[in-house]
Amino acid sequence: MDNKEFKVVDKRRFTEAGEKKAKVKEESEKPQDAQKTQDIPTSIPPADFSTFILSLSTSALLHLGEIPDPQTQKTDRNLELARHTIDMIDMLKQKTKGNMTEAEARLMDNILYDLRMRYVSITKQ
Repeated sequence: MDNKEFKVVDKRRFTEAGEKKAKVKEESEKPQDAQKTQDIPTSIPPADFSTFILSLSTSALLHLGEIPDPQTQKTDRNLELARHTIDMIDMLKQKTKGNMTEAEARLMDNILYDLRMRYVSITKQ
């Protein structure tokens, strides 16, 4: 056997006693990686139905090629995935009918209308 040395790094967030560890900067972290993490927003919107629908809408816009991929900054079209996402939003509309607030229902209708019009416009090109 080779007598190679190896280093074990404990990445657990808690001590053996269950107390939270102080955050320690890893040696391998590059300044470039630190800059990328600074660009990420620290506050996340609350998890509610409207935020979920907006997230699905953003996904559909990404698949329609209307917005660039946030990681690659490239715009790619995948109409099959776009159609599937639009259909999922419509399915949620049907399943939650009568359980949404007026604002949520209006948001859902507006998003579906906009996405469908964009989809039809793109497929007719």
